[in-house]
This record gives sequence, C-alpha cells and structure tokens, in this order.
Amino acid sequence: MKKIFCNIFGHHYSVSKKVTGHIKEYKCVHCGREVTTDVDGNLSTLTPELQEINETLERLYQRRHRAAQVVAPKTPPQVTKDVTQKVA
Repeated sequence: MKKIFCNIFGHHYSVSKKVTGHIKEYKCVHCGREVTTDVDGNLSTLTPELQEINETLERLYQRRHRAAQVVAPKTPPQVTKDVTQKVA
C-alpha cells in the first residue's frame, strides 16, 4: 500500500544522515527507499558501493574538521627581558 502511495504522489524524503556539508543520505518516510546525493547533486539510489563511499567521505570529513578545531592559532610566548647588572 505504501509503494502505491509513492507511485501516485511521489516519495517524501527526509534526511537520515549528514555525510558532509554537501552530501546527505535520505530515506522515504512512506516506503523506506534510501537515496543519496551524487557528485552532480542529484539523488541516486543508495547502493552498497555508494554507502561505502559515503562512510569513507564522512570519516575524512570528520578527521579534517576535528584537526582544524584542535589546531587553533597559538599566541606567541611572552618574551621577558632578563636584566642583569654588571658590578664594577
């Protein structure tokens, strides 16, 4: 019955997973069909190959952004003058 609804009215996709800022995985609320955005930004059926690619992209994306957060701009160390007096 749910597939008939999707055949008549079309799929109602909701975001199921955010892989990166531009790539997301979607799932139909009614029939459970899973799709993802491809290289061109179009929706493609989520195959095991695309799912593996998305997992790899997600790991790389998280590593890169985690590293960018850890490496914050450091302030230069405070330079103190060592004042020594010469005794004559």
